[in-house]
Amino acid sequence: MSMYGRDPWGGPLEINAADSATDDDRSRNLQDFDRAALSRPLDETQQSWLLGPGEQKKKKYVDLGCIIVSRKIFVWTVGTLVVSAFLAGFITLIVKTVPRHRHGHPPPDNYTLALHKALMFFNAQKSGKLPKHNNVSWRGNSCLNDGKGQSGTFYKDLVGGYYDAGDAIKFNFPQSFAITMLSWSVIEYRQKYEDAGELTHVKEIIKWGTDYFLKTFNSTADTITNLVAQVGSGDTSGGSTASNDHYCWMRPEDIDYKRPVFPCSSCSDLGAEMAAALAAASIVFKENKAYSQKLVHGARTLFKFSREQRGRYSAGGSEAATFYNSTSYWDEFVWGGAWLYYATGNSSYLQLATTPGLARHAGAFWGGPDYGVLSWDNKLAGAQVLLSRLRLFLSPGYPYEEILRTFHNQTSIVMCSYLPVFTSFNRTKGGLIQLNHGRPQPLQYVVNAAFLATLYSDYLEAADTPGWYCGPNFYSTEVLRDFAKTQIDYILGKNPRKMSYIVGFGNHYPKHVHHRGASIPKNKIKYNCKGGWKWRDTSKPNPNTLVGAMVAGPDKHDGFHDVRTNYNYTEPTLAGNAGLVAALVALSGDRTTGIDKNTIFSSVPPMFPTPPPPPAPWKP
Repeated sequence: MSMYGRDPWGGPLEINAADSATDDDRSRNLQDFDRAALSRPLDETQQSWLLGPGEQKKKKYVDLGCIIVSRKIFVWTVGTLVVSAFLAGFITLIVKTVPRHRHGHPPPDNYTLALHKALMFFNAQKSGKLPKHNNVSWRGNSCLNDGKGQSGTFYKDLVGGYYDAGDAIKFNFPQSFAITMLSWSVIEYRQKYEDAGELTHVKEIIKWGTDYFLKTFNSTADTITNLVAQVGSGDTSGGSTASNDHYCWMRPEDIDYKRPVFPCSSCSDLGAEMAAALAAASIVFKENKAYSQKLVHGARTLFKFSREQRGRYSAGGSEAATFYNSTSYWDEFVWGGAWLYYATGNSSYLQLATTPGLARHAGAFWGGPDYGVLSWDNKLAGAQVLLSRLRLFLSPGYPYEEILRTFHNQTSIVMCSYLPVFTSFNRTKGGLIQLNHGRPQPLQYVVNAAFLATLYSDYLEAADTPGWYCGPNFYSTEVLRDFAKTQIDYILGKNPRKMSYIVGFGNHYPKHVHHRGASIPKNKIKYNCKGGWKWRDTSKPNPNTLVGAMVAGPDKHDGFHDVRTNYNYTEPTLAGNAGLVAALVALSGDRTTGIDKNTIFSSVPPMFPTPPPPPAPWKP
């Protein structure tokens, strides 16, 4: 029996168990091969078989365990490595010892520098027990008895929140608008906040406000009948000398008089605005699921309250009418409905926000001298931009398309009104747009417009749209951004007075800000209600710097009087600074960063049904 295989040289090899050839015969036969007939070079093992011990090449090797290499190659390799290591070390030593010009990160732009300061204003406005890292040395715990000791009420305590301006009143209407604006800016420009190192800070500022709002009503209930509108009093009408937050000039830390609480049972505007604040903040805190859901539940409850118990919070001769009078609640219905839709994905809120009758009552179709001016009182312009976003990126179609197209067109008209070529609003000689038609305290309106203009230009760019039409003329998105820059640059110091209207920014800024805490030294002396008047009336600069506060602003002639008692020039507000922060972050940093297109839609379900999966492949 025989087996056939293939020998190492390519020919058939017969293995026969009966083969009786001796080793000498096999060796002799092997010697008879014609080596020249081999068709391929032989490796060294094969050469050793053929040549025998006398003819084997003499070569020195190094055994490395896993491989065997020529000693010559080994020496060359090791030598090369040693020389290379020496040269690398020598070069590194030279590079480190030779002085050179360092190219670090580019310095932050003015908008980023101002952003850091503008956020600090909110730290200075905090009421209640302050966190350890508040970073405002002249502030301390204050008004720790707000809302306490009134048994049978729908609230337990009202400690916390923010003082509105230079006084110690907590006006919840403009305060909730401020928190909505800050939340909106974080949702759109989260990456820019992170790049500036301010994301944690701004979220903490927002939470300080939302934690307080949850105390102002029964936030665990599904239905409520009351809501707190205000804490503290500022009524000095009729020459009243009662101790309150306007008659007295004293540090919040020293307040010892009773601070009244103003509840309301018919306040649609306040309820819907506070619902917007909680809904927007719930998107900011979506990673914290428990807290986000708590905010959403509160927003639903508030919005339901605002719809069922109609009325203006400032109606009926309330004290708020003197300071923050609300003209209507229809714009808050559109605004609050839009935010609740984004926060919950519930289409009933979108249906409400896009109801033509609601938009008509809010003034979407009639224009007017103040049309397109976003403020703590009128959110229509903001709501239209917010809903135009939905059309640009999700395009929901029927039955929303018609009204969303109208909002989109109205937004385009508002953007046109900001441009110098149109005469909807006058400008000062220095270039400041007069959105409030020359009335006092113009800057809060300017910063809101700058934010909307920058945001809308970023919306268009994210939607691959190079611009928009104003009548027959086409304008690029860059025009909107230029408008925003010129207005914010004016506020930062590019104006006829060469003066920054943000305290602590630049070399020349207001030193006599209308602000009780900033104007009274922290010297362990408690000044009583009238005792602080000397600090109000002195011509000396404030002993404490209210870093980041944007004052009310110049007049229509670019004039400004740095006088503490003239609040129309020198008083900052929460709502004003919130718009400033939003505009600054939108303009700051790397232009390519843009907006966050998707986060705001994280709770919104798909607009259209998911297509069915493809059928299984056909099998015969």
